[in-house]
Amino acid sequence: MDHGQVQLTHPGIEEASQRRTMAQDDHSGTEIAAADSSHAAPAASPGTALIAQDAFENPGFPPHRPRVTDEDPKREKRAQRTVYTLFYLSIVGSVWAIAAYMLFPMESNNVGDVRLNNLFIGLGATLALLGIGFGAVHWAKSLMYDVELVDERHPIGGSPETQAAAVKVFQDADRESGFSRRAVIRNSLIGALLVFPLPAVVLFRGLAPQDQNPIELLSHTMWKKGTRLALDPSGAPIKASDVTMGSAFHVIPEGLQDLEHGKLDEKAKAAVLLMRLDPKDLNELPERKDWSYDGIVAYSKICTHVGCPVALYEQHTHHLLCPCHQSQFDVSNHCEVIFGPAKRPLPQLPIAVDDEGYLIAQSDFTEPVGPSFWERH
Repeated sequence: MDHGQVQLTHPGIEEASQRRTMAQDDHSGTEIAAADSSHAAPAASPGTALIAQDAFENPGFPPHRPRVTDEDPKREKRAQRTVYTLFYLSIVGSVWAIAAYMLFPMESNNVGDVRLNNLFIGLGATLALLGIGFGAVHWAKSLMYDVELVDERHPIGGSPETQAAAVKVFQDADRESGFSRRAVIRNSLIGALLVFPLPAVVLFRGLAPQDQNPIELLSHTMWKKGTRLALDPSGAPIKASDVTMGSAFHVIPEGLQDLEHGKLDEKAKAAVLLMRLDPKDLNELPERKDWSYDGIVAYSKICTHVGCPVALYEQHTHHLLCPCHQSQFDVSNHCEVIFGPAKRPLPQLPIAVDDEGYLIAQSDFTEPVGPSFWERH
């Protein structure tokens, strides 16, 4: 039998298989002789023999090609200057993103201001991220040791020898990369990494008013006693007679369109979905019996998971679906969560009808709308 051939026998000829075995040593790769070579192996039936391909000879590593930075000290210095310049550009980009946030504010709800704000902040953040990325890649390609190695697999262990070898790996990496030796590159990289998150800190803090408590603002909406429910986006008030069985309306408070400042913020909190069910399909709690009108119910449109708009209504099952992360709410049971990552039901808006037949709010929401984080305050 050839050295590259492995003989597999049929289960029915186990005795013959025990008399003649062939194995391969895992460590040395040398062939182990058969246990009993005086008996020839019976011919295997078709389909039971596997002929392994002869292993090709290891060609080894190709000849090492030195880089220009390995042979020319001037090129090495130029590469070093390029690397730390990229890191410094990353710092400039981070600082510019913060400055652009202040120089191009979005306080007037003007679309042009929003575009300029996004453009210049995005340019700064892009420069900050690309500076770190390009600098790290150029450092590795041009200045770190250019040596090809083979990483042999070995059993996982925690012996002192293994721990010492792990320490040596880090020491060798530090020596080969020049992290400790090339102080300018190291310090510029550390500076870029420290400054890079600062734009995010400034931007997230700026999402809330600077002179007001954001928790208090997010705990209340425009809804109050007597506020009419209006169609989004026209702002036309809704009569109870306009809401047919199985229908769903996207609703905003009347007067939202007249706001000059903070219109988007108020809409993000006060958006409501209005639906009409058969009254006998509603399983209402005793304390919420008067929160609906003739099967018409209103619930916050803001998902309690991460604040996405819950905009899909299935009238046959009375289910609301959040398309972002697939949370589902049962409208017939106070919008309780029946599937998905949301942890609490959608807040219900108590509604009634005024003397002219228009739907009105009885009060604001009795609990904070949106993600469950605010429920803790």
